[in-house]
Amino acid sequence: MQVTRKKGIEDNGGNFFAELLYRYLPYWPLFVGLMVVSLACAWFYLRYTLPVYEATATIMVKDEKKGVDDANLMEQLDMFGSKKLVENEIEVLNSRMLMRDVVKNLSLYAPVSAKGSLRTLPAYSLSPVVVQVLNPDRLTAEKRVDFAFDSAKREVILLGANLPGGTHFPLGQWGSDGKNMVRFLLNPNYSAPEEPVRGLSFSLNNVDAVTGGVLNGLKVTQATKLSSVIDLKISSFVPKQGEDILNGLIDVYNKAAISDKNALASNTLKFINERLKLVAGELDSVELGIEKYKTREGIIDISAQGQQYLESVGTNDEKLSQVNVQLAVMDQVEKYVESKNNQTGIVPSTFGIQDASLTALLTKLYDLEVQYEGMRKTTAENNPLLLTLQNEIDKIKPNILENIHNLRQNLIAGKGDLTGTSDRYTAVLKKLPQKERGLVEISRQQTIKNGIYSFLLQKREETALSYNSAVADTRIVDTASSGTNPVSPKATLAYLAAFIFSIGAGVGLVAIREVLNRNIVFRSDIEQYTTIPVIGEIVHHNEDEPLVIGEGTRTMIAEQFRQLRTALAYIGINGRKKKILVTSTIGGEGKSFVSANLGISLGLTNKKVVLLEMDLRKPMLSQQFNVSREVGLTNYFIGNKEADHIIKSTTVSKNVFIIPSGAIPPNPSELILNGRLDELLAYLETIFDYIIIDSAPSGPVTDAYLISPMCDATLYVVRHGVTPKRAIMMLDENMTLRPLKNTAIVFNGVKNRGVGQYGYGYGYGYEGNYGYGDDVAKDKGKKKKDKNKKYSA
Repeated sequence: MQVTRKKGIEDNGGNFFAELLYRYLPYWPLFVGLMVVSLACAWFYLRYTLPVYEATATIMVKDEKKGVDDANLMEQLDMFGSKKLVENEIEVLNSRMLMRDVVKNLSLYAPVSAKGSLRTLPAYSLSPVVVQVLNPDRLTAEKRVDFAFDSAKREVILLGANLPGGTHFPLGQWGSDGKNMVRFLLNPNYSAPEEPVRGLSFSLNNVDAVTGGVLNGLKVTQATKLSSVIDLKISSFVPKQGEDILNGLIDVYNKAAISDKNALASNTLKFINERLKLVAGELDSVELGIEKYKTREGIIDISAQGQQYLESVGTNDEKLSQVNVQLAVMDQVEKYVESKNNQTGIVPSTFGIQDASLTALLTKLYDLEVQYEGMRKTTAENNPLLLTLQNEIDKIKPNILENIHNLRQNLIAGKGDLTGTSDRYTAVLKKLPQKERGLVEISRQQTIKNGIYSFLLQKREETALSYNSAVADTRIVDTASSGTNPVSPKATLAYLAAFIFSIGAGVGLVAIREVLNRNIVFRSDIEQYTTIPVIGEIVHHNEDEPLVIGEGTRTMIAEQFRQLRTALAYIGINGRKKKILVTSTIGGEGKSFVSANLGISLGLTNKKVVLLEMDLRKPMLSQQFNVSREVGLTNYFIGNKEADHIIKSTTVSKNVFIIPSGAIPPNPSELILNGRLDELLAYLETIFDYIIIDSAPSGPVTDAYLISPMCDATLYVVRHGVTPKRAIMMLDENMTLRPLKNTAIVFNGVKNRGVGQYGYGYGYGYEGNYGYGDDVAKDKGKKKKDKNKKYSA
């Protein structure tokens, strides 16, 4: 009967977790210990780690595509407002320039700390005073300066410092601490703690370094892709500090936007006022000329016809003057565009020019140059964003110049038409009375100047309204606020991480210990490395008692040998095929132990069993049965004794017999090959029901390979913690070159792993190193039990 062999381990699916349980549950004290240590570490971490709070704020900007437009009144008042891109505003809010202003406004470069029992606490709200440096941009860093506050005298006392002029600093007054000019102010965020704060100190840090640290904790994101709402978040040890940073950032951002608008409006007002002064002087001169002309010519009234004609002339001349004004404005704009070199400046007003595209292009050019100037101060010249802005500015200028050129051509053409009309009116005027014609000419100049003056006054009022009503292009949706619970550390996550770490560490330690073991420790190792089936497992036993089975014995190891006895049928052992070879890789794997106890187990079924001690180099079997090996197989092989003379009974069972090895010969392999063994086996088959041959290990010698062809099956003993993995890896290859007949594996010496659990070959990591040739019968310091006693229940 041939056993079906499979390579590797079958995947039983549902048994995966059961296998893990068997693999690691025996080491529960290790896991419990690691868990206690990990949870204790988590408790100390939560107890002495500063909690981190998160402050959030929300603003909405006027986006070109997604934003909400202002009301018409606000649009009319805000002449210089412009819609923005959310993505650009996110970058502006993340800019170092704005955060640097916040750091200086809140004196974050001079943090105050309070001494705790085991840690230093930030005293942003616990300190009664804040520290300011006269010139924060060029301060000298100071690691720690201890101080005390005298509320009665309203002064700060520096401790442990050698300062010129004393160590007392009255509130609000500048003084030197030896390195910097500092002053102390009352803390607007101060809230008296339940217990007095002790050990106050402050430090002075580089503004740029502090700015970078704050920016690292800032998160500015768009709420959704379809909205113009921006979410701002920042983490801080003090909730109030995080709120102040976000509110301060929003305030600085809005002030910067309003400042840009006011600068543009202010320069426009200046330009209009200068033009008004010039036009007013010209108008006064014309009016004075009319007065002198009328006085000189004695003109009191003009006829209705002359008045009507004069109005027509005046209308035509007014249009001509507007054209001249527009041409002059375009000259100013063209000069502005051609003279710019990416420097932020004031865009000339385009009043009088009814072209929305030119106004939009100029506004976009100004916005791009403002962004370019702001980014150039905070980024490198080869920054991709800066180069992109430069390209956009370079592209928009030709468009503006082309637009101006087209408008100028149109205006020049219109001016020609108006000039022709004026010429026609002039020709008609020549026919009028000389005095009336002179008056009309002077009045025409007056009409022109009045129209320009009125136009400039209107634009000045519009600009003034825009200047005084400038508002930011953002709206605060939610002011900064902090949650009551810290975002870090979280107790649940800390304890969960500690629990997972303890489990992982325990699994890792067990796995490393077992993986680093070069010997077989798992039944799965055997099934992985060889196709030879495992038909039995034998637990570790007390080596002082080599015979573990007897009549009525119901121990686990006894039952395992009964199971092995049953499994012999699966490898073809029956009444006709009865010869079983027992071997192993190296010495000390328990082949003699398996042979002896398997023989006893077969004998308990009222079958006659004979055991052959064929390990002629290191015989152990006869010693286990307490049988003398003075006469045995070697005597038979050399012809000194016959078969009946070397068969000996045992005291263990009436059905179990043994043929000892006899004297150790110098040439065991040659004796096996002399032909006498075949005759002996043929004779024994006529007497006994089972023949068990205890052979030498197959690794160091060839005895097992010589005997195997004479047998019906081979039991290959593998011992837990003793048999090298490499030997099992090479077993299939060795079987191909030198086959052992009908081989099956017995996994012997399976030890308990961990605490009090037998894992049936699926997880062990105990030591045990036995070499072939060791005298296991030597005295180990323990009193051996009597081997001659009968095994009974």
